[in-house]
Amino acid sequence: MLKRKLGQGFEVSALSLGAMGYGNARDIPDRPQMIALLRQAVDLGMDFFDTAEAYGPWTNELMVGEAFAGMRDKVKLATKFGWDIDQVTGEHRGGVKSRPEQIRSAVEGSLKRLGTDYIDLCYQHRVDPEVPMEEVAGVVQQLIAEGKVLHFGLSEAGAASIRRAHAVQPVTALQSEYSLWTRDPEAEILPTLEELGIGLVPFSPLGKGFLTGTITPDTELAAGDFRAQVPRFAAEARAANLALVELIRRVGARHGASPAQVALAWLLAQKPWIVPLFGTRRLERFEENIGALQPQLTAADLAEIETAAAAIQIQGERYPEAVLKRSGL
Repeated sequence: MLKRKLGQGFEVSALSLGAMGYGNARDIPDRPQMIALLRQAVDLGMDFFDTAEAYGPWTNELMVGEAFAGMRDKVKLATKFGWDIDQVTGEHRGGVKSRPEQIRSAVEGSLKRLGTDYIDLCYQHRVDPEVPMEEVAGVVQQLIAEGKVLHFGLSEAGAASIRRAHAVQPVTALQSEYSLWTRDPEAEILPTLEELGIGLVPFSPLGKGFLTGTITPDTELAAGDFRAQVPRFAAEARAANLALVELIRRVGARHGASPAQVALAWLLAQKPWIVPLFGTRRLERFEENIGALQPQLTAADLAEIETAAAAIQIQGERYPEAVLKRSGL
């Protein structure tokens, strides 16, 4: 698989696989199948994988650790700290918490669960307004000096927070939502990252599945499906937002590419230091997504997408109001 460099010379596969959807609960009924899929991803050339202590909490990291036992030298693991999680019981108490003692405890727990003595990329999951960024960066700097963490990352942080953290400990990557239907980072975040030499790992590059073209206004979302609560996935919003899917379907038809492949290829074409992070539970979808590295969108393709997308008004917020408020977004 092609490689890309994030900040600080951190080289990874050009696409990354997020394990959150492989088990974000205390019980993972298809755990063996998900472990097998993670291992197959390595066989197909991917080396960059993403998890977090909050996923479960803890069950996801344990699963990822088991999947890559015996092949640690073949993978680069990213995980995250920053939520208020009881480090003894694993209770997710809601809200953020990045006090120095919480960061250290979270990282030590992640190391044990992942079965490793170092974390390639450790993100602050969400900015904690009660703890100065300089203090957070200082703790991570100490962990890097101790060899427990190799690179520092932030998630959903604003430009000012990025600059403050980077001034203490160089930031390798920012993880934030960015896709054809969520383009907020373009105004301020992308220029800041380019100036400072920081990479971007955009999550939900396929719009939580919408940009794959498999979801219509008539699609029934299960009661347990988080998207059923997301305003952007209300039936009326989906009907309006389908114009974006039709656009990328039209471009893809010229290249023999699926809408998902065009959506990922578009992201890859934006900057050489962008490494999209997608999630899938099926091998055939994984293979489809990494096929995004093949279609070479031309300047004419990109111009067509840009012009047409600018005329499409995306309907609905990307998260429920309560989630936006809790996460400080």
